[in-house]
Amino acid sequence: MSLPELKIGNLTAKIPVVQGGMGVGISLSGLASAVANQGGIGVIAGAMIGMREPDVAKDPLTANLRALRNEILKARELSNGIIGVNLMVALTTFSQMVRTAIGNKADIIFSGAGLPLDMPHHLLQLCEEKKEEFKTKLVPIVSSARAATVIAKKWASRFGYTPDAFVVEGPKAGGHLGFKAEELQDPNHSLETLVPQVVEAAKAMEDKCGRAVPVIAAGGVYTGADIMKFLDLGASGVQMGTRFVATHECDADDRFKQSYLSARDEDITIIKSPVGMPGRALDNEFITASREGKKKPFKCVFHCVHTCEQEKTPYCIAQALINAMKGNLEKGFAFCGANVARVNKIISVHELMDSLQKEFDEAMSSLSKSMQNMQSRLNLGSK
Repeated sequence: MSLPELKIGNLTAKIPVVQGGMGVGISLSGLASAVANQGGIGVIAGAMIGMREPDVAKDPLTANLRALRNEILKARELSNGIIGVNLMVALTTFSQMVRTAIGNKADIIFSGAGLPLDMPHHLLQLCEEKKEEFKTKLVPIVSSARAATVIAKKWASRFGYTPDAFVVEGPKAGGHLGFKAEELQDPNHSLETLVPQVVEAAKAMEDKCGRAVPVIAAGGVYTGADIMKFLDLGASGVQMGTRFVATHECDADDRFKQSYLSARDEDITIIKSPVGMPGRALDNEFITASREGKKKPFKCVFHCVHTCEQEKTPYCIAQALINAMKGNLEKGFAFCGANVARVNKIISVHELMDSLQKEFDEAMSSLSKSMQNMQSRLNLGSK
């Protein structure tokens, strides 16, 4: 059985897999276009995307907007598939980045790390200014049904707009997490618990707006069997990050990818990020030094995240992630998902998608056999 399609408005992904937006610089046009070419939804991460621009230190806003535009255009040159952008609400440049993504016709904007309460404003404003109908889909990333409902109510009352979909991200995700540290092991916050709750909230929105509001499950999704599980729970698709890092097309340095290959379960740690959120990462000497209170002196050239307090933070999170992306893990660290220790080789995106399909088929076949055996036992018991 083929994996089902994922439909978001007038967009149809042949495979219901969204490649998670991974910053800084882990998922750019190279990875995003490769995923889109295989029928999934490729996503460019917008956080500090202008890191390689020559004027980033002097004019970081212009550099980041230019780089975002260029990455979208590169992805378009490489693929006719669905290209999305991931933009953190916590970015100080969030509004400008949203307008740039819409203006350059990104298919979807995924937005988390805060509630994107004003995102439709930028879409509607651009349509009015340019006298053009922009069709970018707006998809909040949430960690609860309550957050999804709050966003939907705000959008409806202020803009007459319903979210085009939701990504619900559970506590096994990589990078910054939308949970308190003590909630990460709480079964009440597991993705298996959250998905049906957000699906129920989305159905209430569907009844009001008269169109589908699909829910995409994220955080700890690793195999085709996981995809089947979350589709059975009501999700229309899944978002995956960790397995896409371990691909040839991933935009990170090979040394970054190697850290995933070498990872063990005991290497995974939860850090307190300078931006005020917990994050899942691979432990190393850089993190150990930070945990011991050893400050890494830095000069903040660009206050990139609203919640970052330079005078209190032990290091610059943006610079640490840029260093890691370049393979310099002595001066940074790698964010990762909870399943990173399962990574054992680097493959192509094509091979990964084929593997997910095969795993999905095997899971479906196993379920079918189990149901047949159960039915046989019931039939015998009734005789």
